[in-house]
Amino acid sequence: MTVFNHAGGAGKTSLVRDVGYELAQGGQRVLLIDLDPQANLTGWLGVDGVQRQQTVYPVAVDGLPLPPPIHVHGLGLIPSHVSLAVAEGQMMGRVGAQMRLRRALHEVQTQYDVVLIDSPPSLGQLSILGALAADHMVVPIPTRQKGLDAMPGLHGAFTEYQEVRPDLTVALYVPTFYDGRRLHDREVLADLQKTLSPLAAPIPQREAVWLDSTAQGAPVGAYAPGSPVHRDIQQVTSDVAAALNLPYQVKA
Repeated sequence: MTVFNHAGGAGKTSLVRDVGYELAQGGQRVLLIDLDPQANLTGWLGVDGVQRQQTVYPVAVDGLPLPPPIHVHGLGLIPSHVSLAVAEGQMMGRVGAQMRLRRALHEVQTQYDVVLIDSPPSLGQLSILGALAADHMVVPIPTRQKGLDAMPGLHGAFTEYQEVRPDLTVALYVPTFYDGRRLHDREVLADLQKTLSPLAAPIPQREAVWLDSTAQGAPVGAYAPGSPVHRDIQQVTSDVAAALNLPYQVKA
């Protein structure tokens, strides 16, 4: 699945990291792919010193197989690097480049139970690469006005992606950064509940543990197991797993 929203700050990277970790803890063989040249997923897993050839660059630009993953926190990771941004321009001159990641994943499909792709906050070539590689999309939407403002662009992008991949579906929408004390958040959530399906339970805004786990380069479940934030992650992982028909049982 590709976690996608062309707007920044929607919670994509956190979902990929933490849901991926929970699925791996539940026994799934999980591969994470960082498509964002900002490399937040890579850094938030404590990985540095990445070279461009370790990223999806050779796949997208040269049509080569996936490079060997880095193994961290029980996950496989294809990391990112700022130089991956170069691929945006180079892909445009190569016929079929946007489908190369999908073909590369077919070559390793027996090695993993689930692949989670962290898409960059854009509608550029790397976002298309990630969308067309997926069987399903998971879409985080902040319970803010900017979340509602992003919806027309999201629907437009899906329509274009489905022209190439008619079988591509949105498996789940995930409300993020929800604060039930705020009337605005409650109103936005109510609007999302009326217009979007399937919709996960909202992820509450609890910033301290998220920020601390990121600083430590560890998923929430590894950094603060049993915390309220970890329980939030377990709930959304359960929602994602149900949407994708993956086995997952929340641990007490």
